[in-house]
Amino acid sequence: MLLVAFSEESGLAFEEIIDTYEKRVFNLIYRLVGDYDEAADLTQDTFVAAYRGYSRFRSECSVYTWLCRIAINNCKNRFRERDRRRQYEDAPFNGDDNLPAATASDESAPHMAVERKELRERIEQAIAALPEDYKIVVVLRDMHAMSYQEIAEATELSIDNVKVRLSRARAMLRRKLEPYLANPAP
Repeated sequence: MLLVAFSEESGLAFEEIIDTYEKRVFNLIYRLVGDYDEAADLTQDTFVAAYRGYSRFRSECSVYTWLCRIAINNCKNRFRERDRRRQYEDAPFNGDDNLPAATASDESAPHMAVERKELRERIEQAIAALPEDYKIVVVLRDMHAMSYQEIAEATELSIDNVKVRLSRARAMLRRKLEPYLANPAP
């Protein structure tokens, strides 16, 4: 395979890195961009960039954190491209059209499954609507269970800045979801 390189620090072949992290990186990107095909393209771009820069990887952070940094930068670049296109096209982006549907785990109570699905969809829509810098920290922390340190390394922010952004993002989410959560269905 073309993408086989070895690192003395990690001892992993690049092919092993792809096998180990491809799904996690794709899921991260998908959560950030909300489009399956675009996420697939960005995942490939991430691993191509990682392959090109693998010889410079210094193991100061985990391989996954390093890949997240590359993926986030690729997503930010795509967001900038999208913003430039929108200025010319005047067409608003609706990034939540392709979000996966929630599945019901409790088929004995269909109304509960519908409510859970609706809540999940509203949460995903609220996250998708967050400003990019806030969306990134929420996805990394709450959906990918990364530590503050790992998020700081992946985003090149201070830990304090990560905490502030996460706090603000969660407050925005609470405000957006409050009407839905304050009036539960009878």
